[in-house]
Amino acid sequence: MKILRTPDERFTGLADYAFAPHWMDIASGAGSALRIHSVDEGPRDAAPVLMMHGEPSWSYLYRHMVPALVAKGHRAVAPDLAGFGKSDKPSEQADYTYERHVKWMSDWLTATNLTGITLFCQDWGGLIGLRLVAAFPERFARVVVANTGLPVGTGRSEGFKQWLEFSQSVPELPVGEIVSMGTVRGLSAAEKAAYDAPFPDESYKACARKFPTLVPITPEHASVAENKEAWKVLERFDKPLLTAFSDSDPVSKGGERIFHDRVPGAKGQAHVTIAGAGHFLQEDKPAELASLIDALIRKTS
Repeated sequence: MKILRTPDERFTGLADYAFAPHWMDIASGAGSALRIHSVDEGPRDAAPVLMMHGEPSWSYLYRHMVPALVAKGHRAVAPDLAGFGKSDKPSEQADYTYERHVKWMSDWLTATNLTGITLFCQDWGGLIGLRLVAAFPERFARVVVANTGLPVGTGRSEGFKQWLEFSQSVPELPVGEIVSMGTVRGLSAAEKAAYDAPFPDESYKACARKFPTLVPITPEHASVAENKEAWKVLERFDKPLLTAFSDSDPVSKGGERIFHDRVPGAKGQAHVTIAGAGHFLQEDKPAELASLIDALIRKTS
């Protein structure tokens, strides 16, 4: 496995992203190590809020939520998935599978030994993060699910179909522009550049290219069986689970209902719809989301 590492200078001077880096080496599964980066701010003795990003973003997505949560007394942790952000990037699309991602982040989670976790997950941060909840339910105190799901081969939305076709056909994947298009407010040129920063050229985008094809939307996809097993755990998960889907995301629209119906911990929760927000609702409504997480923790502690 050939592993690429984005030069540090690519991340110099990014707006609102002055966090100290934290590094963890984990096994790649191919005889080498992967260096995983995370933001980890706030008091070490506080229970962590674990914020997981998706495709094709990185922990920059949480740059406004991290200080807002720290100001409320929480520890805020935001890792970069392998293939994204400051984390190492295996160079070939074949290096990436759904199960490898789950294994990599499972190893990272156990190495960091986080417990009492409040998970906030969006996009692939949910496809992977909810698998972590199912694998380590004892580590999680509560979950906030936003614009994501845990698919088991039963189809796709029209919005996802369009994204899949675009992502596999465009000659160059315009990462910053993709994130901007997934917001209501639109991003500045500096913000788009920050999302492009992890990818000096197309060779660094193997995971960003591969991720859309890995979503198990048909019965023939890999990881359908594993996700079905994870749902069996979630159907017994009685700790608080709150949904906070946005009102302007064609990819995940309506996806909150399965959690309301199947997860015991979702019963009786004050589920919300985040108004005026797109797929990347962390860009549109970061203060509202941080307040929502804080309120859930205080209410259920």
